[in-house]
Amino acid sequence: MELLQLQYFLTVARLEHVTEAARSLHVTQSSLSKTIQRLEDDLGVPLFDRIGRKLRLNEFGNSFLRRAERALFELEQGKQEINDLSSPEHGTLKLAVTTASSLPNILREFRKKRPNLQFHVQMLNMQEMITLLHRGEVDFCLSSPSIYGDDINTQVVCIDPVLVAVPKGHPLAERDSISLLELRDEWFVGVKKGYGARDLVDSICESAGFTPKYVYEGDEPARLSSLVEAQIGIAFIPSTAKNSNEHIHYLKVEDHDLVREIALLSHKSRYISRAALEFRDVVVEYFGEMA
Repeated sequence: MELLQLQYFLTVARLEHVTEAARSLHVTQSSLSKTIQRLEDDLGVPLFDRIGRKLRLNEFGNSFLRRAERALFELEQGKQEINDLSSPEHGTLKLAVTTASSLPNILREFRKKRPNLQFHVQMLNMQEMITLLHRGEVDFCLSSPSIYGDDINTQVVCIDPVLVAVPKGHPLAERDSISLLELRDEWFVGVKKGYGARDLVDSICESAGFTPKYVYEGDEPARLSSLVEAQIGIAFIPSTAKNSNEHIHYLKVEDHDLVREIALLSHKSRYISRAALEFRDVVVEYFGEMA
């Protein structure tokens, strides 16, 4: 059994399509198919049910997948550890975030400590982030809400009140606070379902007796302030994401504990480099000073 066979197997198992898997691996379809066939011959059983170019893991494949993921995970951790020992000042810090408003400031502070370190940051919805986290493919996730699991380290770094942002000139702009039910007839701009902040707000509004009406739903939280300023709609904005724009007014929510947790997450079995540990310290210090 070869390492290449395991890598190809994992890619096909995740994509469930020969053409897409071959494209992802930058190999020909025939080469990929032959490699998977050799692995099945070595194991003595088929791993997939084949429907055209579509592949579905069968009982044997599902059982083998767990072992293959664990084996490749451990090899990747060994590689990370060797890289850290041999070149501690270089390398790449892999991050996944569902909340990015504070990230530029955090990375700027961390860059002062590790000027030669590279970053790879992905802005994801909750399910995408959880998938990478469980696979151990990122050093840290900055997530809202918090996620808990047997294989996850969870450190809550911030309790963040969610505010209501309205444009100057809006009837509510003369107030400092508002009850949720008073917002039932307003139009909102927000992120799509699947993002933690959106799901939290929708859930609490429904408990207050109404479902928010959205005139805009996107996947770029930073754009919401511009849409509010343009009077497209009002928005729920976490306090850590508000800006000093003089054309936007922020109100506190009176009658509900509308807050979100921001947590730093990591896989319990992933090797954490010295640089990653320093990054964690910067995150904790940053939110501590904000509090």
